Amino acid sequence: MRIAAAARQPYAPHMRLHFLGANRQVTGSRYLLETSGTSVMIDCGLFQERACLERNWAESPVEPGKVDALLLTHGHLDHCGLIPKFVREGYRGPIHATPPSIELSQIVLEDAGRIQEEDAAYKKRRHEREGRKGPHPEVPLYTADDARAVFDRFQPVLYDRPLRIGEHVEVTWRDAGHILGSALLVVSARENGRQRRIVFSGDLGQRHRALMHDPTPVDEADFVIMESTYGGRRHESATDLCDRFAAIINDTVQRGGNIIIPTFAIDRAQEILYHLGDLVHRERIGRLTIFVDSPMAIDATDVYKRHRHLLDAATQKMLEEGRHPFQFSGLHFVRTAAESRAINSIRGSCTILAGSGMCTGGRVKHHLRQNISRPESTVLFVGYQAEGTLGRRILEREPEVRIHGRRFPVRARIEKLNGLSAHGDHDDLMAWLGGFRTPPTRVFLTHGEHAAAKKLAEAIRGQFGCAADIPEFGQVVQLE
Repeated sequence: MRIAAAARQPYAPHMRLHFLGANRQVTGSRYLLETSGTSVMIDCGLFQERACLERNWAESPVEPGKVDALLLTHGHLDHCGLIPKFVREGYRGPIHATPPSIELSQIVLEDAGRIQEEDAAYKKRRHEREGRKGPHPEVPLYTADDARAVFDRFQPVLYDRPLRIGEHVEVTWRDAGHILGSALLVVSARENGRQRRIVFSGDLGQRHRALMHDPTPVDEADFVIMESTYGGRRHESATDLCDRFAAIINDTVQRGGNIIIPTFAIDRAQEILYHLGDLVHRERIGRLTIFVDSPMAIDATDVYKRHRHLLDAATQKMLEEGRHPFQFSGLHFVRTAAESRAINSIRGSCTILAGSGMCTGGRVKHHLRQNISRPESTVLFVGYQAEGTLGRRILEREPEVRIHGRRFPVRARIEKLNGLSAHGDHDDLMAWLGGFRTPPTRVFLTHGEHAAAKKLAEAIRGQFGCAADIPEFGQVVQLE
């Protein structure tokens, strides 16, 4: 497949990389690579940390109409969530992604647009009652209609099939093992007669993880842009994780409480269901009602079912044996708001999976309001909580948290399972980087808080002897 580069202004004679998000933080992934008259953007993600929310509203740092192609690594909101705004600002090119990433991104974007409309309306009512104004109290960043308007720009690409963009850029998507359809990008670009290879890791998954394949090794690169979410930290082993998961559920049920699991709708929900189903089948937990209270998670689970051929060998074997990882006794999928509200009237214990995963919006906030002050209940985190999010404040056990404009004392039991993260830990990241035949000239660490990136950078310099930098937001680097 070949795409002609759009007419645009001349570029500097050097290949340049713009760091436009996820710099010393874990959301807002976005990069711009300029070379030989061709400009490609890699990801276009939403910022979710409270301190950086204004970046979502700011004018695009690059002129959208002069970007030739948008390359998407996967369908998480922090990688695709600003696409509708980017298109509204003037981007007219294609959005390339794997087929599952296209389906998941469309689910995520439409849901995000709807939530932003609802949040804007809710804030308007609340601010009118309180007689105050916020910076953007009544206007959604984009609407569900804005999200749907970008769907026809998506163009599918397959793993390991090179795509040429313009005259001098070729991109290959390879399985990153993070979520269904996730990819790391291998970019070959020619500048001034010299060929360079730049690898964007996207988000890298764990090795030996349920559902997903291991991240694909890459043999060579001049430059690597690599995530660092869990730099300096190790996940729990699979055995320890299942033991702790069962113990937390059984203990909470014995106390008569509910287990609230703030859940990322894509991949995390499916992996939690995989492990819950395993615990049910092996009778490690008693009879328990489990709700997936997230229309988006339900839709995402359907995507996983449709693309089962991309799941790992162990999951394929389960399916062949008739043991579906997303179907077991006691599991209920909740779509409507009325069904969601009805959960709160149920007597006895239940487990509730609801979004969003960092508690920044969605139905989980309503379940937190009902349970955060109950000592018998448990809030169980199974994914990364970015600095400044409600999830991070709960995880750090602040004595009170603000939910929907009200203060609630935190009396529930707060737990975290590290092994369920879709991100590889420190050892996984180092193992993937160790797959190169020779170390890259330079590694840029992104998508990680500064402390985590710093620990990973030190390890990379010590083990591989190559430069490892931690770019700042807005930094432009010449790839020489």
